[in-house]
Amino acid sequence: MFLLILGLVLFLGAHTLTTLRPARAALIERLGEGPYKGLYSLVSAAGLVLIVWGFGVYRSGGYIQVWNPPRAFFHPVALILLWFAFVALVAAYAPPSKIKAVLRHPMLVGVKAWALSHLLVNGDLGSMLLFGGLLAWAVYDRIALKRRGDAGAAPVARVGANDAIVVAIGTAAYVAMFWLHDSLIGVTAA
Repeated sequence: MFLLILGLVLFLGAHTLTTLRPARAALIERLGEGPYKGLYSLVSAAGLVLIVWGFGVYRSGGYIQVWNPPRAFFHPVALILLWFAFVALVAAYAPPSKIKAVLRHPMLVGVKAWALSHLLVNGDLGSMLLFGGLLAWAVYDRIALKRRGDAGAAPVARVGANDAIVVAIGTAAYVAMFWLHDSLIGVTAA
């Protein structure tokens, strides 16, 4: 559990630093922009590796069940949230679209939907730390963006081809997740 927590602290700590503008600016001034970005990337990557490794160690030692989610109720909700998360994540990197404009910060929306979908169906301590930590960070980051006045994507007047592409790619990735989740994560998604 220690590796998982350390990974979350490093990964989420680095990502939280970007919201603390005066501290971030002071660090960039002291290190320089290139070294700052290098250090940020290194700490984030180390955190991600520790999260994956730590969660694997935790799972191999046996889950610590905190609660048993009612699968019949939460599983369908989680599947819908997960599809939405994939569409939002695609919208974050796609050309301008109505979806991107409405969500404003589609990456954060996608992370929140993904984390919440996993929290609804996993009642073990490791999952609650992992997905709960990522959900809490995404909520915090969105609040920080709002306070800074960062409005996100500019509004787009109408739904167009980019929206259809975003939904199609997001849906394809969602379907692929059912096939790949077991081989990549070691747990079936269905």
